[in-house]
Amino acid sequence: MPYSSRTVPLSTRRLRAMCCPSRTFLGRRKKVTMMSSISSPAFHPFDVLREFAHNPFTWFKGKGLLLAAGDRTQCNAMTIGWGALGNSWVSGNATLTVYVTPKRYTYGLMERARYFTVMSFDETQGDILDYMGCHSGRDGDKAAALGLHTLYTERETPYFAEAVEVYECELLYHAPLDPAGFSEAPRAYYAQRTSGIHTQYTGQIIQALRRGE
Repeated sequence: MPYSSRTVPLSTRRLRAMCCPSRTFLGRRKKVTMMSSISSPAFHPFDVLREFAHNPFTWFKGKGLLLAAGDRTQCNAMTIGWGALGNSWVSGNATLTVYVTPKRYTYGLMERARYFTVMSFDETQGDILDYMGCHSGRDGDKAAALGLHTLYTERETPYFAEAVEVYECELLYHAPLDPAGFSEAPRAYYAQRTSGIHTQYTGQIIQALRRGE
């Protein structure tokens, strides 16, 4: 699968200056490490129903995960810390649910997308998630700034060669969360924020990939 041509990293000094000078993301700030080059990785499909090795209650916590949507013309990724795993509507399937607010640049891509990917990274790659979480795709190509290599599935869904695992999902359902159904906790949560109410996107996992050594 070909790499995106948008993989030239910024200089280290310029990238450090850009990276969240006064805010933290997911609890800490770190020096950003750029990915300058990578040989073609070998991703292998695996059975997500039998070989998913993570705790579903903690998988979305900690460093977080990346959500990506779009195509070769326009794509973007963002860090997510909310989500759910399960099965819905189709017998024996595996579903993955993510949430995006309307103010996020990725929101427009998700509204048009039939497919999206969720990616996990190893513990040495926290800088990628930090950067993706505190910069907007409206201001520039975040993948290019980090020197990431964009790949595409056979359905043209974007993901990164640097990911450890990739979950490609076909959208089954999406709708904004309904405030009429909120209990006290979500009402209090949104009362303190100006980013808007999240939209829920539930997708059926149609392909799971794991990067080899």
